[in-house]
Amino acid sequence: MSKISKRILDLLEAEPFHAFKTKEIQQRLNVPQNKYQGLRAVLRHLLKEGEIVKFKKNRYSVPASNQIVGELRVNAQGYGFVVWEGGEDVFISQKNMGLALHKDKVRVRLFASSSGRSDEGQIVEVIKRARSSIVGIFRWGRKYGYVVPDDIKIQKDVVVLPGDENGAQEGHKVVCEIENWEHYGLNPSGRIVTVLGFPDEAGVDIQSLIHRHEIAGDFPEVVEKQARSLSDKIPQSEVQRRLDMRDELIFTIDPEDAKDFDDAISLTKVEGDHWRLGVHIADVSYYVPEKSALDREAFERGTSVYLIDRVMPMLPERVSNELCSLEQGKDKLTFSVLMTLDKHGKLISYDIKETVIHSKKRFTYEEAQKVIDGELKSPFVDTLRDMHSLSKALIKRRNERGSIDFNSLEIEIPLDENGNPIEIKRRQRLAAHRLVEEFMLLANETVARHVGVILRDKAGTELPFIYRIHEQPDMERINDLVQLANAFGVKTKPPQKVLPRFFQNLSIRFMQHPAASVLEDQLLRTMMKAQYSPNNIGHFGLAYRYYTHFTSPIRRYPDLVVHRLLKKYAQKDLLTSLPLLTDIDNICIKCTENEIKAQTAERDSIKLKQVQYLERHLNEEFTGVIVRIVNFGFFVELPDLLVDGLVHVNSLDDDYYIIDEKNYRLYGEHHGREYKLGQTIRVRLSRVDRNENLVDFVIAGDNK
Repeated sequence: MSKISKRILDLLEAEPFHAFKTKEIQQRLNVPQNKYQGLRAVLRHLLKEGEIVKFKKNRYSVPASNQIVGELRVNAQGYGFVVWEGGEDVFISQKNMGLALHKDKVRVRLFASSSGRSDEGQIVEVIKRARSSIVGIFRWGRKYGYVVPDDIKIQKDVVVLPGDENGAQEGHKVVCEIENWEHYGLNPSGRIVTVLGFPDEAGVDIQSLIHRHEIAGDFPEVVEKQARSLSDKIPQSEVQRRLDMRDELIFTIDPEDAKDFDDAISLTKVEGDHWRLGVHIADVSYYVPEKSALDREAFERGTSVYLIDRVMPMLPERVSNELCSLEQGKDKLTFSVLMTLDKHGKLISYDIKETVIHSKKRFTYEEAQKVIDGELKSPFVDTLRDMHSLSKALIKRRNERGSIDFNSLEIEIPLDENGNPIEIKRRQRLAAHRLVEEFMLLANETVARHVGVILRDKAGTELPFIYRIHEQPDMERINDLVQLANAFGVKTKPPQKVLPRFFQNLSIRFMQHPAASVLEDQLLRTMMKAQYSPNNIGHFGLAYRYYTHFTSPIRRYPDLVVHRLLKKYAQKDLLTSLPLLTDIDNICIKCTENEIKAQTAERDSIKLKQVQYLERHLNEEFTGVIVRIVNFGFFVELPDLLVDGLVHVNSLDDDYYIIDEKNYRLYGEHHGREYKLGQTIRVRLSRVDRNENLVDFVIAGDNK
């Protein structure tokens, strides 16, 4: 927070019942006239962030003591909760929702609550909209059109007056901007800005998802123009100032459908039974100058988004797929971590160098695995097998330290030319995947330790940097996880001391369970989310004291910034090149938010195709596992498809069923039949709603 922001807040907090005009604040704080416009800008920023409130006649004050600011989370039934940092979630009834929508940042006036009841409040202001547009189905009424939002948590249809429909037809999927909303009792009105097409047309489902999550698509012309202006010829002067590794045996290993290759690896034997491992990362910072149009756009996007059928890149293809991609047979600029390790995988020494390389081979993971297994002949066989041996040593060292191997179960969904899912299958995790993962983990840790220890000691002060941190989970969450594990038959007790090894052991046991995906997912939910931060607290899950993201600057903005910081700190006088800590903090916050948005969109795109696949299997029977008990029924997961659906209690017509929350079961009041967590069960697919991504089952005849 800037000094002037703090002075303003101190003034307003000292007189909380007084509302100040801007001129009055200027006079009280002795702000010179030539800085008046700057003062107004700071007031607008504080207002936007919810730190202050604005009254009639442009008067400002601090929020009342019975008000809080937080994010609204709406339930499908219409009520919601406001999540805020200062305490328990605040209940918001449908009538007290005001003009707020799901995930808006809002100000809430709290009601006096009875003892033992949770806080309740009324939304009095929408501080920041979570979305600028709404995706839905266009319908015609008698006098005007309206848009029915796809998101069932948005409870209001948007009225579209004649002339604002932009050519939309009845049933079209559209993108609509809200332009006016005067009162909660009325519907908002807006205009259609994009017509996506009819829901069943090829690609409309993913385009709808892209707009719903507000993922950036085409790049602005100024960004594309800058990308086109970049030369693919590397100046000789640039080659001469770098470590030339073009004669080294360096290659890439990537997915079969990858188009941008931002990491390459090398391994050679050195004296004393040691290894020289090279992790060579595309030097994106050479092509993307700080504060340029390319850089500003990359910052706004924060990350590439990998949807089920496409990639929404952080950088234009000219940069990501051509200039920076470490293509086979081409000279490329890289930033390399060159590490000397003993045969047990212990790091002996390292160098971090700007380099130029020439990749000798582009392997897919499957090809590399076949070479390792002896199923495919290759001149690189010895190097790949040595890499495999070294990766196993690194894995062993991490396991001994208690590092958690996040074995998230992933699926593949091949699509036909119209975007329809052909099949759903589990993605195989090969030793070749682990090999690359381990080398990247080691490089990331080495870079973070280099800045956090070596350069800090050299400079005599903590250096601004972007760390990848992961907090220790709290005991309440751990107890919930233990209780759930026991309900699934995985017997365990809460740890006396919270260490990564507890979760490591639990994860291994979970992976052997029929409901592995659910248990692993709950384990991940128990852990705090990893995030970017300038304040290093270590990475609990990986059991690293120092960790960062260095290895993917083509697709992650923090990695690009880490490269820039390393170059700054390589200058002779460290302290003259220190960036502003506030800038680093803002980058961390923005990039963490964008990462969460990208992950949500990626998961939703997979679920969308899972549901679409199931549409073809209505009324078919499946074997599943009960993974969640709720008061309106229970959810069953199909292990082979990694998708779940609801068996509604209303469909259980053989008895009156009662929920037993303590023992994670539903039981019949009269006949004693029970449905409990972890139980294997036959179900029939009874309903699929692609628009809401919902799947319903009923009990199959064999179970009745």
